[in-house]
Amino acid sequence: MQVYRGKIVTSILAVVILLTLVLSGCGNGNTNAGNTGKTDNEGGTNSQAGNDNTGEKPAEKVTIEFWAQKFEDTTDAWFKKWTDEFNKTHDNIQVKLQIVPGDAWAQKLKAAQAAGKAPDLMTMSYSGIAPAAKIGQIKPLNDLMDPAVFDDLYENIKEFVTVGDQFYAYPKLVEPSAVLYYRKDLFEAAGLDPEKPPVTWTELIEYGKKLTQKGVFGLSTAQTAPDLGWSSWGLQYNAAGHLPVTDDWSKADVMNDGYKELLNYYKTLYQDGIIPKQQLAGYADATPFGEGKLAMTISGSWSIGLFRNDFKDMLDKIGVAPMPSIDGDPTKPTATLGGWTLVVDGKSKQPEAAAKYIEYLLAGDPGIMIDFFKTSQFSKFSPRKSVDEAMAQDPAASSDEWRRLIAEKVIPFAQAEPNYPWDISIAFATAIESAMKGEDVDKALAKAEKTINDFIAKQSLAGTNPK
Repeated sequence: MQVYRGKIVTSILAVVILLTLVLSGCGNGNTNAGNTGKTDNEGGTNSQAGNDNTGEKPAEKVTIEFWAQKFEDTTDAWFKKWTDEFNKTHDNIQVKLQIVPGDAWAQKLKAAQAAGKAPDLMTMSYSGIAPAAKIGQIKPLNDLMDPAVFDDLYENIKEFVTVGDQFYAYPKLVEPSAVLYYRKDLFEAAGLDPEKPPVTWTELIEYGKKLTQKGVFGLSTAQTAPDLGWSSWGLQYNAAGHLPVTDDWSKADVMNDGYKELLNYYKTLYQDGIIPKQQLAGYADATPFGEGKLAMTISGSWSIGLFRNDFKDMLDKIGVAPMPSIDGDPTKPTATLGGWTLVVDGKSKQPEAAAKYIEYLLAGDPGIMIDFFKTSQFSKFSPRKSVDEAMAQDPAASSDEWRRLIAEKVIPFAQAEPNYPWDISIAFATAIESAMKGEDVDKALAKAEKTINDFIAKQSLAGTNPK
């Protein structure tokens, strides 16, 4: 899954760009002369939302620049299809779409912002929103879009796009970071009920031992610090109820029983040979599971697309379940929700037109977004209630058991990805990896605590959380 790994790197690079702009003084100005108020979309259900032929027209035709980061080819095609449709149905607004390769995104965007030539709107990950809002790099949307479109968002998703009392982005999708995939046929061969996947960490370990056979490992999960840095966020919430730094970013918060249990969980998996000593692939890549080398794997929802595209002959053997919880409580988070949004640049001279396009594409006719989720093989999920309601009436979506399970049992309890610097995540992830490979858990946590506190002091991070 090169695409998803690219997303993580891009999110990190985006934060680096934002910090650079703070130091250089770029992006602090706001040249917009105000807003014109709300658009004509009511509740995000009108397929003609924002059509110039049905509402108040701008005084003259405007062209807005939209940069979308390149992901899957199907996503690019979806952006092009609906941008063309918008342009056909809007006489006074034309959107110029540019798909930007992920490896060129950070440099291209930084150069455009420094030159005052940033696009009017762009894609942005959830983790980039708060830092960008803090320095005025993106505009609040409250006065640019109909309030009803924000009412359509699920409550936990609203928090992802809010800074203070303002909405700074409109979400396109969410992707849970942790889902359990398992081989039903191998469960049966090991004397396990394929309709009863493990629900606690203890059960997961027990199942993993029984399923580990010659040539097949019982489980795969993240094993290296770069993968553990982001894939363990949900399990940190599950075990400790928080992340490894206080909410105000003033000090580390890792020396507790929850974090000890988390490190011991990973240590047991590794030391008992349930997971391979040498990781078969990165956490985001479930290919080894599809190839039959694993009885269970933990990966994100995006792996559904991989299985349905590349391992069609395996589909009837695959079971899907929520990632087990430390104590079996299904309402505790086990995943964080990554994903992408659209934002309006802080210096855009056409913020109303840009917001109208966002409202059309992401917040309007549910059919537009259903079209996107179908192209993703239902491996990505909606942040909008009305879209899920419409999908319940769509034959393909409503009959998809994997989609329904994740939508009902994983997403409602998932947490947002943190927006603190990546160094903190790596410091804690290093503790997990060290403990897995034999270091004493208390010593590993003590090192993480010192590393995080030293970083906070060096960067003067205390009290700077923009949320």
